[in-house]
Amino acid sequence: MCGIVGYVGGRPALSIVLDGLRRLEYRGYDSAGVAIVEDGTVLTEKKAGKLANLEKALAERPGDGITTGSTAIGHTRWATHGGPTDRNAHPHLSADGRVAVIHNGIIENFSRLRAELEATGIEFASDTDTECAAHLLAAEMRALREAGATPGPQLLAEAMRRTVRRLEGAFTLLAVDVEVPDAVVAARRNSPLVVGRGQGRTSWPATSPRSSSTPARRSSWARTRSS
Repeated sequence: MCGIVGYVGGRPALSIVLDGLRRLEYRGYDSAGVAIVEDGTVLTEKKAGKLANLEKALAERPGDGITTGSTAIGHTRWATHGGPTDRNAHPHLSADGRVAVIHNGIIENFSRLRAELEATGIEFASDTDTECAAHLLAAEMRALREAGATPGPQLLAEAMRRTVRRLEGAFTLLAVDVEVPDAVVAARRNSPLVVGRGQGRTSWPATSPRSSSTPARRSSWARTRSS
């Protein structure tokens, strides 16, 4: 089972997300990655192997803002669709680089969705089912903007709801978009997600609440930085 973590708040997010991933290492995984929203772009780093490989790659990066952004998502992957490689590690970006998505679970209709997306000219950068969600979410964001929707967290949340309606299976998704730099959107269907809110920050670990015996239902959230 994959581990996913998201954070939005007033502090640099990278160390917080990495700490969350360390706490989820017990699940087992074969790659790890992060995406940080900073200065109008999504900065990503991902590596096959243990979390130490990712941390080494991060330490060798130039000062490009990945350590200072305050909105982030992170992922440890247990390979299902596509082997345990750098290119298949999460997060996955949309074709325009604006959207980053991480995912726990299986998108059962991904082959059909991938064929539809490739027919529109999209070139996939991985073998995963997750990448379909990134491209679909970006397309829904564009459609909503073109329809005159007001930019912001609610637009991102609505785009995620529309994306999830296209997906079959059990999953949890977290996503960020450069247009909404102070928000992380989450959606789940029959897969666990815990949302924690503190003073000036919100975080999302994907884990099973030990006290819960209620079957998960499909739902989605958008959270922004608290004032």
